[in-house]
Amino acid sequence: MSFCPTAIGAKDGKLHERFGRIEFAIGAHVTKEFRKAVGEADEWHPIRDKKGHIAGEWAEVCFVPNAECTTKKGQPYRYLAIRELMKQPHLPMEGLPFQTITFDETQYKLFGIVTNMNWEGEELIHWYHKRCGKSEEAHASMKEDLAGGRLPSGDFGENAAWWSIMALAHNLNTAMKNLVLRDSWVAKRMKAIRFHLINLPGRIVDHARGLSIRLTGDHPSLDILIKARMRIMELGRASPG
Repeated sequence: MSFCPTAIGAKDGKLHERFGRIEFAIGAHVTKEFRKAVGEADEWHPIRDKKGHIAGEWAEVCFVPNAECTTKKGQPYRYLAIRELMKQPHLPMEGLPFQTITFDETQYKLFGIVTNMNWEGEELIHWYHKRCGKSEEAHASMKEDLAGGRLPSGDFGENAAWWSIMALAHNLNTAMKNLVLRDSWVAKRMKAIRFHLINLPGRIVDHARGLSIRLTGDHPSLDILIKARMRIMELGRASPG
């Protein structure tokens, strides 16, 4: 196997003084050129699941997209191809939600990974599939639930501040669900939390230099709110360690 890992922020092949080398592995576009390069791969290795069963195969692909050839400073990344045997072979390629490729009249699903990491292929693929948990759901929550996808300005600095506030709100909401609400609330989106715990009818009472909110005694969310406040108080008394 031969590949040339690149450095994000590198110049003339040297590591950036501040950022060094940031390792990554992301999905690659399965273009016509990439599929052609995959068709020339002749060394495929098994991908095993947690039970040891073969779930697919991977191969190193000698592929350099045109975008990497437009500058003298560009360095080729490492490309991996993943093929999974189709349970329903000989389906028409048009209209499928994934790319396919055929080897010796056998049809496979085809996926690609681009990386600058030198891990063994199967180990890298398993790491890539973890993707820090359900990253797509987290991104959707940040963009839709907390307005991260609705930037308020054309100015970069204002949008950066907006995004930072949104990320802080996301982290606080995640911590609240895991440490205070717990159980089934951990997986709930902001819409459910607003409906059940935030947008509740109540009466605000100003008495003895303090504000309080009164809810009806038979409200289904009352017990949840009381337990949440007790856990917040416990967290306040907990040691920083």
